[in-house]
Amino acid sequence: MSASLTGTRPLLHTTMKHDGRLFAPWILIASVLAGSSVLVYPWVFPTEAERAFLTTTVGANPALGLIFGPAFDLSTPDGFTAWRSLALGGFLAALGAIFAVIRATRGQEDSGQAELLASGVLGRSSRLLTGVAIALIGSIAMGVVAGGLTIALGGQVESSMLLGATFTATGWMFGAVAAVAAQIGSDARTANSIAVAVLGSLFVLRGFLYSIEAPSWTSWVNPLAWMTETRPASGNHWWPLALAVGFTAVALVVAFTLEARRDFGQGTIKPGPGPSRGKDRSTLKLAARLSRGPFITWSIAFVAFGFVFGFLAKSVPDLFASDPTIQKVLAAGATSADELVAAFLVTILSMVGIIASISGVQTMIKVRTEEMADRVEPVLATAVARPRYFGSNVIVAFMGPTVLVLIAGTVIAALASGADLGVTFGDTFAQAVAVVPAVWTVVALSAAIIGARPKVILAAWLGVLVSFGLTLLGPTFGLDDWVLGVSPFWHVPHTGAANPDYSGLLWVSLVTLGFLAVGFAGFRRRDLAR
Repeated sequence: MSASLTGTRPLLHTTMKHDGRLFAPWILIASVLAGSSVLVYPWVFPTEAERAFLTTTVGANPALGLIFGPAFDLSTPDGFTAWRSLALGGFLAALGAIFAVIRATRGQEDSGQAELLASGVLGRSSRLLTGVAIALIGSIAMGVVAGGLTIALGGQVESSMLLGATFTATGWMFGAVAAVAAQIGSDARTANSIAVAVLGSLFVLRGFLYSIEAPSWTSWVNPLAWMTETRPASGNHWWPLALAVGFTAVALVVAFTLEARRDFGQGTIKPGPGPSRGKDRSTLKLAARLSRGPFITWSIAFVAFGFVFGFLAKSVPDLFASDPTIQKVLAAGATSADELVAAFLVTILSMVGIIASISGVQTMIKVRTEEMADRVEPVLATAVARPRYFGSNVIVAFMGPTVLVLIAGTVIAALASGADLGVTFGDTFAQAVAVVPAVWTVVALSAAIIGARPKVILAAWLGVLVSFGLTLLGPTFGLDDWVLGVSPFWHVPHTGAANPDYSGLLWVSLVTLGFLAVGFAGFRRRDLAR
């Protein structure tokens, strides 16, 4: 075993020097998420009455529970911080760990760097151990920074450090999952998809089971639920972290065992042979073909999303019956259960749109990935003009999320219309269609970044993050309309109202055209990556 790990130390030092900084954004976002929560809580909810109203608000919206998990205690700054950041911070830690491991393993094999390194004095398992080490170290750094910042801003010491420890433990677990996925996938893209799919499935399952108040034993079959059961500020249970350490150890043993048996550059899932000659005679077909695999995966996920959100919509009347004060929360001024159900459908369909926009942003980022891999220049060396190439990718980036929203919208509409909620299939589906222009605005922002300023590629995700935060948490914090209006989803009308106002979608569409103009102009004028 020692021979297979030869050269790990200098490789780790070099990799940390060049790629370690790529973990920094994940650490920053998770730390700001936790630190800002404990900082703003006393300002936004200064009185006991407002804190009680917050508890009612969170309980009134199952979609919040699906994303943030159960709210064990919202009466204190530390309890609010744990609810707002435990699930999302852990999700960010897991993503950072997954990308770090895949980048240092299958990513290097795909790029040819691994073969160059293997020509020197380097053991077979050194790259895998290096990737795992980066994920472990980065996760520790995230936990320490997030916990320390939360304490510095006024958080309780034990609960803050436990919250940071959950970030670390989640990063460790999914760093190990990524190590296994790196041995299964035939390339870096497949390995990333496998690991992220496992993370996303467990994340949604955790939220769904908590939202429907499933039996307590279900919490112990999901590694992400283990972290929720640590309950920072409302129990401070440290022992579930031991389960995470054990899971990490077992998964790493599996990963190194598989790594010792697989062929270099191959995976357990073998890719099928490609066509004997090229079939894509247009840039639009090429863009669609490159996004075909992820689109199929997203489509399956959105069928599942439709059933999950549809089930939550069916449970809304029971929620209203159990707590009449909820009527003051979901729809100000609503006087009937039908109006409250409709307001809830607007919320969950906006959530569907935000998630769908992620696939569109991924498609635009793939333009930059292809460019960095020197696969765009040969295409543009032919008679293909830059606007045509960029426009083909924009069309695919727009159409993919549109189809995903309509898939989930159809499932939700079928479930809602068949549950005697006072809404029809047509009304619910029309509401899903109304979400689409807001999705396009988020995707158009990423197109503007990739087209004009691809070096700040992380900014391509800004639309998703802003829309997510303002749509789900903005009303809870009582933000002004002009702040909420920054999110394009705030302008989505209630199509089932007596006189729906579609003017907001007009303004959103104008912003979309502006972003696209910036993206096309930038891509036409700038140099390609070298």
